[in-house]
Amino acid sequence: MTGGFWSRIDQTGRNMAPLSITAALMLVGMVPLHLPNYAPVAPMLPLMAVYYWVIHRPDLLRPSMAFGLGLLQDLLSGTPLGMTPLIHVLVYWVVLTQRRFFLGTSFAMLWFGFALVAFGAGLVGWLAWSILNLRLLSPNSALMQSTMTVAVFPLFGWLFIRIHRAFLQA
Repeated sequence: MTGGFWSRIDQTGRNMAPLSITAALMLVGMVPLHLPNYAPVAPMLPLMAVYYWVIHRPDLLRPSMAFGLGLLQDLLSGTPLGMTPLIHVLVYWVVLTQRRFFLGTSFAMLWFGFALVAFGAGLVGWLAWSILNLRLLSPNSALMQSTMTVAVFPLFGWLFIRIHRAFLQA
């Protein structure tokens, strides 16, 4: 009986890894670095986690969780409510529809797919900000943020792969 209880606790902790990692990346991404002009181009760290976990373990990171983390990010960062959840849920849906293509492909193909997703998310964010401001904003920040996000993806992708292999293999 004791082994069963601790086994369930262990499995619950392992199953919470994708959500916990995504939440941690959200918080890490919000840490002020006091670098000039960094905030508008800071990489979208939670987006990387949503992308990876939707491909590899969508059972452990549900759309409601992606939505909730996006909402929490909006509340903590002062972004208009709903903008980040919209992006996370759109990314979730797009990636889930293409999941079978990405499973078992090379890391280069995974990275290329992420580049498409990151630039798409940047476009959606830029359009949302333009609509909220009732004018067409310059897309430079969105392009740089997407570029930064794509550039650092291999580091985080490697981390996700290591965590996935260590804790979540069936």
